[in-house]
Amino acid sequence: MKNVKRLLSIGLVTVMGMASFVGCTKPSDDKKIGIVLSTLNNPFFVSMKDGAEKEAEKLGYKLIVLDSQNDSVKEKSNVEDLIQQGVTALLINPTDSDAVVQSVEVANAKNIPVITLDRKSNGGIVASHIASDNVKGGAMAAEFVLEKLGATTNFNVVELQGIPGASATRDRGEGFHSVLDGKSNVKFVASQAADFDRQKGLQVMENIVQGNSDIQVVFAHNDEMALGAAKAIIASNIKAMVIGFDGNDDALDAVEKGEMMATVAQQPDLIGSLGVELASKIANGETVDKEIAAELKIVSK
Repeated sequence: MKNVKRLLSIGLVTVMGMASFVGCTKPSDDKKIGIVLSTLNNPFFVSMKDGAEKEAEKLGYKLIVLDSQNDSVKEKSNVEDLIQQGVTALLINPTDSDAVVQSVEVANAKNIPVITLDRKSNGGIVASHIASDNVKGGAMAAEFVLEKLGATTNFNVVELQGIPGASATRDRGEGFHSVLDGKSNVKFVASQAADFDRQKGLQVMENIVQGNSDIQVVFAHNDEMALGAAKAIIASNIKAMVIGFDGNDDALDAVEKGEMMATVAQQPDLIGSLGVELASKIANGETVDKEIAAELKIVSK
């Protein structure tokens, strides 16, 4: 529990790069910011929403929250809806880094500044991007594995990937593989998508262990998949370490109970609150930073 408690002390952000983005209008008496989240069926994004709502209340903004339900078509519709409602800025947590480009360009055409949260947009004009360093986080997970198992012990790895096309999926996988690829003692026996979903994580892991139970490590691109995978691992009586990514409450409980070995902890509430803070600055014509990285930490028992 010691490391879990230390998580509460994290409060730093690292600012990288500079850019200027100036909004076209000053906030009116009816100041509105829109936030479009990929899903609210995930504690990570609920926490992001909560952080944004608290900051909006503090700064005197009305925050309009819309859920894309992991559907890029609905995401575009949500963005168009918020523009019609007269928001001064848009916070977008993309369902997919490529698909969101159309939504960003719709906002660009109306001179509505866009801030992306957690996942990047691969096109369009984005005022600022706020996220954890997902490549670094993936590498941290791999280094934790080596620390626990040693550099010479042979071990088999299962990787549960997030939504294909999402920048978080790509970056977390890249960081994890950058440390473990090429090591003679490491074998990836499966790398499959479970779409950041707990139930899919359970189902995918159940299918994997039916074909191969010789598994020592499971790395999931988020905690929801890790929690599903842990359930399948426990049911199969396999002694494997499960590592997630996010640091949500359920995962922290699972770490404390020994059901998961660790999680790479993010600060989604901070990401949400920073998004609103930057949106307010943009609306007031202030210069904002192009990228802001929220600090990460490995949490283990």
